[in-house]
Amino acid sequence: MAKLLDGKIVRDKIEGVLKSKIQNLLAAPRLVIIQVGDNPESNTYIAQKIKFGEKIGANIKHLKLPEDVTEKTLNFNIANFNSEKSINGIIIQLPIPENLDKNQIIEAIDPAKDVDCLHSANLKKLMENNPTGLVPATTKGILTLLEHYKINPAGKHVVVVGRSSLVGKPTALAFLNLDATVTVCHSKTNHLSLITKHSDILISAVGKPGLITKNHVSPGQTVVDVGTTVVDGKLKGDVAAGEVEKIVDWISPVPGGVGPMTVASLFQNLLQAYQNQNL
Repeated sequence: MAKLLDGKIVRDKIEGVLKSKIQNLLAAPRLVIIQVGDNPESNTYIAQKIKFGEKIGANIKHLKLPEDVTEKTLNFNIANFNSEKSINGIIIQLPIPENLDKNQIIEAIDPAKDVDCLHSANLKKLMENNPTGLVPATTKGILTLLEHYKINPAGKHVVVVGRSSLVGKPTALAFLNLDATVTVCHSKTNHLSLITKHSDILISAVGKPGLITKNHVSPGQTVVDVGTTVVDGKLKGDVAAGEVEKIVDWISPVPGGVGPMTVASLFQNLLQAYQNQNL
């Protein structure tokens, strides 16, 4: 039976460290969360971020804008937050309405305050393995989770299933930076199970419940489930955990695995941004 990569345990450890560090700062780091519309899942994620932020002593501002907000108004708000020195981090809670240009809005954020690490300047730093750059929160959460359980990716074959700009691509880059050999699979990949079976570390970030079954894994593997899909009111991962956990060495649960790590990692990025801005 697989051992559990418990994200809650690691999150709580990070929470204590961040709280201690923030208590010693001259001012609390400030994060602005911009939300457009009233997406129920976004409301849940934002509530989790606000709760964690308050626990560690960070200052959170939640700006909720109507679904029909114009890009001009949104950009005006971002520009104000960029210029306000007391604000250290700015995130746009995704998804946003399709009538808004997501890429343009992300690019409007000051890269120094982009704690989600979605701005092209920050992604370039990740690509170049520049240590001054931030790592996207979910990717950072995966790496920190593995580090806590002493699973070193150097020299290992890592297979990432999913090629999104939010998770799949930055995660593949981050593992390359840690000297792993990386294969990226996606919806057009032929014979997926033949590839995933030969990995040392398998990351699934697709959002398709039950995608990874016992036929996709082998003994000795570490499986990290990043997929989150609500099915009949319950959160489901990409991995058919009941059958996979009987084969592999390590597995992360959904919920309770990467999810808590993503929130904690966001605030690690906020603290780093604060420190970078106050050098």
